[in-house]
Amino acid sequence: MAEKIMIEVFKKKTAEELTQALADPDSKLESGSGAAVTASVAAALLCRAAAVTGKTVSGNERLDYISRNAETLRSYMVHLIDEDVKCRGPLKRAMMEGDVRAIEAARQPAVSICGEIVNMMGKLLELAQELVSLCPKEARHYLAESAELAMAAARAARCYIVDMASYCSDETYRFVTRRENELLLAQFAPMAEDIIKRAEV
Repeated sequence: MAEKIMIEVFKKKTAEELTQALADPDSKLESGSGAAVTASVAAALLCRAAAVTGKTVSGNERLDYISRNAETLRSYMVHLIDEDVKCRGPLKRAMMEGDVRAIEAARQPAVSICGEIVNMMGKLLELAQELVSLCPKEARHYLAESAELAMAAARAARCYIVDMASYCSDETYRFVTRRENELLLAQFAPMAEDIIKRAEV
């Protein structure tokens, strides 16, 4: 009889179960899943701000665009909670086998979801920055909160990316990985600051 394989779906877990799994060093979850959770909350707050704006602004194509893309981001970030577990599978297998070359080759794919989170938080900030001018004052705080959480998710994902890169023997790869992510966050920070400043007026 074939052995039954149990696949754990983390995105379906309660907040209590998910945070317990993140706290457990023997769990399959890693930093990327935690960053994805944070990113999904950032996107949810953007969705909420867009929904409130939709009650006061009608027939605005840009608002419709922002609303659709905010929901796509929210759903996508929830999806990435489990995708982060999958992307680290080859690295986990290589480490169990002790194959140094395979470990080296698997490090870059193992941070692919974290890289996606960093990039997508930039897209979220672009949407939030555009929405500020349409959003009624009573809902602007959601945009500020969304921006803060987007930056937190991107920064957390970056920490994991840089840590994984630090084990790579290729010095150029280590430098480029660190620098690329520094530049992205430097690009995002003024956007987040602008959203927060405008939201608090």
